[in-house]
Amino acid sequence: MPRAEHGISREEISDSALKVLYRLNKAGFESYLVGGCVRDLMLGKLPKDFDVVTNATPEQIKGLFVNCRLIGRRFRLAHIVFGREIIEVATFRGHHSVDESDNKLGQQDAQGQLVRDNVFGTIEEDAQRRDFTFNAMYYSVADFTVTDFARGRDAISRREVELIGDPETRYREDPVRMLRAIRFAAKLDMTITPRTGDPIPKLAHLLANIPPARLFEETLKLFLGGAGVATFTLLQQYGLLQPLFPQLSEALKTPDSRECQFILRVLENTDHRINGNQRVTPAFLYAAFLWYPLEEHAQKLQAESGLSHYDAFNIAVGEVIHRQVQRIMIPKRFSTVIRDIWMLQQRLPRRFGRRAFQLLTHPKFRAAYDFLCVRGEIEGGDPLELADWWTQFQHAESGQQKKMLTALRQQEGGTARPRKRRRKPSAKRSDSNA
Repeated sequence: MPRAEHGISREEISDSALKVLYRLNKAGFESYLVGGCVRDLMLGKLPKDFDVVTNATPEQIKGLFVNCRLIGRRFRLAHIVFGREIIEVATFRGHHSVDESDNKLGQQDAQGQLVRDNVFGTIEEDAQRRDFTFNAMYYSVADFTVTDFARGRDAISRREVELIGDPETRYREDPVRMLRAIRFAAKLDMTITPRTGDPIPKLAHLLANIPPARLFEETLKLFLGGAGVATFTLLQQYGLLQPLFPQLSEALKTPDSRECQFILRVLENTDHRINGNQRVTPAFLYAAFLWYPLEEHAQKLQAESGLSHYDAFNIAVGEVIHRQVQRIMIPKRFSTVIRDIWMLQQRLPRRFGRRAFQLLTHPKFRAAYDFLCVRGEIEGGDPLELADWWTQFQHAESGQQKKMLTALRQQEGGTARPRKRRRKPSAKRSDSNA
């Protein structure tokens, strides 16, 4: 497609990406923008990342850029670093053969999953190795054309997510492609074609073979892209939530369950914040996904072991997080916040004396309060009354706050006890006989 047909302008492309393309071309290599950035530009969207593909090997790329670092064992990639921006450069992928597998360049496990993929090839082979048709479009800065190998532009016009090649084979090569199909459909407001979507439910179990650290990165893309509600609905429809969150298995059998409604409300709020350029934390989402499994497990421990509610809850917190990280790794900087949000749900009802004022100063009070508000919306009853009380208390003036605490104590059947006055220390007796 010439410039007049695709409408992509160099002014829409990152200066850093252009520098990489020009330098590779000047050194005698082919280079193209590829994948999501070309797709988004053709959709009139601003890409978040610009990926480059070339016939230069990773070592040749590193020789051209002093600001380059090579990463990855499964896929060997070059990262060209420009301050806070990173341009990812990959070498054209090729098809696998027996000889290359023996040389450890390309390997598959018993399930058909690619565990090493450093087989290089031509641009035509690279296009066949791409996952979806709209990701197999290549933009050349040398002549400003877009080469569309898999009719990606047609898929965009039909608003369809269409996999390249045999779906079952491609999903077995990399099960994360199932999650990517969901993400693109939700993010781009597209439909997954039957050929692409039908095999997903029976292959969903293959996600268990994906390293937990990689699934953490993928779930961030799924739920923090501004289309979390649509993503959750599609994941549930295609049976992909259970492999990601096994502790939600029972709740997911009923789409309108309290657990699902709670998660959807949190995702709705998250989408609103993201689309309004406000900050969000993954910890809040994970706290929501695992809240009801936590409550259920705590109640089970209390009933079976005779533990107090407090002790059972503390033990359950550690065990629920431990079970989840077997499937999706949660970094400590987030798991600590998850614990704080959960533990504060136990502390927020205890408001007498100075406790209410101390809770207001807790670093995670706002997150815990927001969490309580969503619980109140879904559950009603005590959580709703408690959320309303904290809403009034944190915005009230000092005098009104004291009245609220006094009224609360009287409501609980007691009276407000006067604050004890500290006694002044007695004067030291003189040892003099005078």
